[in-house]
Amino acid sequence: MKLFVKCLGVFFLMCVSTILQAQNNPFNNNAEKFTVRGSVVEKLTRDPIKNVNIEVNGGSYTTTDFFGEFKIEAKKGDELIIKHQDFETVYYTIQDNERITVLVESNDIDDSKSKSISKLQSKELFKSLVDSAETYLKKDAKRSLQFITDALAKSSSAKENADVYDVIGDIYMYWKQYDLAVTNYRISLQNIQSNETKLKLAKAFQLNKNYQESIQTYSGISKNELSKWQLVSLNEGLGDVNLLTKNYKASIDFYKEGLKVAEDNKISAKITDLNSKIGEAYSASGNSEAAKDYFNKSLKLANTENKVRAAEEKVKVADFQNNISNYSSEIQLRKEALKDIDNINEAQPLDNESALTPQKQNYRIGSAYALQRDYENAIPYLEKSIAEADEKEDLIVQKDATRRLSEVYRDAGDYKKALSVYQEYVDLVDKVYIKKEQEISQASRFSKELVAKQNRIVSLESDRELSESKYQLTTEQTKRQQLIIYSLIGGVLLLLFTAFFMFKYIKQQRLANNLLALKTLRSQMNPHFIFNALNSVNSFIASNDERTANKYLSDFSLLMRAVLENSEEDFIPLEKEIELLQLYTKLEHFRFKDKFDYTIHIDENITIEDFVIPPMLLQPYIENAVWHGLRYKKSKGHLSITIAQTKNDEITITIADNGIGREQSKALKTENQQKQNSKGMGNIKKRVSILNAMYKDKVDVFIEDYQDEEDTGTKVVVTLKKD
Repeated sequence: MKLFVKCLGVFFLMCVSTILQAQNNPFNNNAEKFTVRGSVVEKLTRDPIKNVNIEVNGGSYTTTDFFGEFKIEAKKGDELIIKHQDFETVYYTIQDNERITVLVESNDIDDSKSKSISKLQSKELFKSLVDSAETYLKKDAKRSLQFITDALAKSSSAKENADVYDVIGDIYMYWKQYDLAVTNYRISLQNIQSNETKLKLAKAFQLNKNYQESIQTYSGISKNELSKWQLVSLNEGLGDVNLLTKNYKASIDFYKEGLKVAEDNKISAKITDLNSKIGEAYSASGNSEAAKDYFNKSLKLANTENKVRAAEEKVKVADFQNNISNYSSEIQLRKEALKDIDNINEAQPLDNESALTPQKQNYRIGSAYALQRDYENAIPYLEKSIAEADEKEDLIVQKDATRRLSEVYRDAGDYKKALSVYQEYVDLVDKVYIKKEQEISQASRFSKELVAKQNRIVSLESDRELSESKYQLTTEQTKRQQLIIYSLIGGVLLLLFTAFFMFKYIKQQRLANNLLALKTLRSQMNPHFIFNALNSVNSFIASNDERTANKYLSDFSLLMRAVLENSEEDFIPLEKEIELLQLYTKLEHFRFKDKFDYTIHIDENITIEDFVIPPMLLQPYIENAVWHGLRYKKSKGHLSITIAQTKNDEITITIADNGIGREQSKALKTENQQKQNSKGMGNIKKRVSILNAMYKDKVDVFIEDYQDEEDTGTKVVVTLKKD
């Protein structure tokens, strides 16, 4: 009996559920139908369109009459399909039986209809296009620029022109095309003077690193005409520029002036920001005590705001604690920030570019523990950072955390684990180089597309002005000559304007290509050098020479740290390159003690700090001397490195060996080895060529035989010129 009652109850619940689902399902076939009335009209002219196909998906069908109106049977949730040869198909989901007006953009509007569009409709369309551009500003730059280009075509006044170019500037600012943002803000101000646009222009100058222009623009704004918020923004902007130019006193003064206005007018968000920036300026100037006071204030204020702002400030103050070596406070703040970040991530996942990502904070915590020599706590945080970075595909953090973990294992005495993790780091370096090359290529394409859009905007403005001049010529015959002259001048100016931008773009593109080429060439050198050294370590381990392996690995890690620190620079101080050269030569001699001795002589009269040199320029020549010359010499050879000053603005670096020489070395090599050596030398020649093109012939390399004996040896003379 109980079983029967249970079965009956389940059956009853199933029936009720089925009935409820049927009632709630908008697509239920038994739902009540009603008559939908509507009309189809052209969006611009408001003219009705007849013979439009109106269909309910899988149901009724009708067409519009002479007045563009229709009636059709449908139910809630049905989809209307509205088709006609003169416009794109429109889809509309029915919600109720209210009258529908469908606005479409016809592909076939004749001139008489176009001229009949009222001024009010034109203004509404202009505003709609500007609103659409602002809607897509942060989502799709190209689409946003297309909307604003259409708005420019509809612009009919200086005020509308100013609004258009102001929005174009905002688009370029968001997408970090600061030079183009500067141009468009300036065009906007040429149409209508606006303090809001002047503030944006000053900010764009700052971000484009035109610091003096930024200060001049800020200083040229009349403070009496500004709102309180704008006045705070002006002082904050001046503080930012002076901080970037290391004028710390002026920066602090401007920040404090802005803070006073914000406090007097209870602008809470700015109060938090300015306290934080004053702390940052004091920290940069070396006044840590004053910085602490302002950071404490900003931290308290940020905790009263939203979780994102609180987390941002905790991370910022944690960075400050790191700078003053207060690692315990840094760790505590980052752990608190991680709790906030977990809540933020649940609401909206953070982008890898954000400073608040969990992988970055765990990496920083692990590093702080490592600096305290608390390796037991450092390792779990670094491992967690690596795992999170791997999951989020954040190669940069994964690379840095892996390198730090290797260093921690090394410092903790676990050299085997350190070497294993370091190999993972080397693999990640390769992946990072590949990713960076892809990003540079994508950025280049994106920049090209935006410049093309900008050229289209400039061209459209030119066309619009020319068409206006033609209209004026038909109505005012007496002004014809003046208008022609003005149009020609305007056309010439626009051509010059376009040529200037094209020249600037080509110059930027050439620089980007050169930088990409340099990074690619450096990426080809570093792995080759790393793997040679790792093979040496492996050979020491294989021969059970643990002490030698440890000593070599220690020196090698010092060399690698210096190499990786300098690998992003085009030039480094000569003093640093000499340190790298001495350490590298020491390592090579360590491996081939029985093959050669070496001397490094530096002229006492040289002012080393006055010269710079491309990083890792000399190392390949020393490597060639050892591996392809001295290593095959029957007797013990000698490597000589001499640095001498030949002129006031010029020094020469001579690398000479008495090895078997280039011809004998070439004869001993396999075809594959010859290709590899040729590729290595070609790599160096390309680097020198690119750097000379960028920096006006600073480096010269000359290679010749060293002596006339059987073992001719090789001499490489590198000439460096001072800036």
